[in-house]
Amino acid sequence: MNNFRIAKTIIVFSSLSYLSVSFLRNYNSPENIEKRCILKFEKDFKNNLEKSHEEWNKILDLADKNYLKCMGISQY
Repeated sequence: MNNFRIAKTIIVFSSLSYLSVSFLRNYNSPENIEKRCILKFEKDFKNNLEKSHEEWNKILDLADKNYLKCMGISQY
């Protein structure tokens, strides 16, 4: 009976470890990082009609910098 408990414990811990590694690998994939960054900064790209052209360019520059920062790309 003691051997069964040890085997069950090993199986549970190894299963949890495998699921954790799989989740982290999927969560940190470049495609998923890009999707999260796009959703996070998508609201910055919405054009409001009452904004001037210069103000709109500043908003786009800020959103672009934030997106690159989110993606982990170094800025010049």
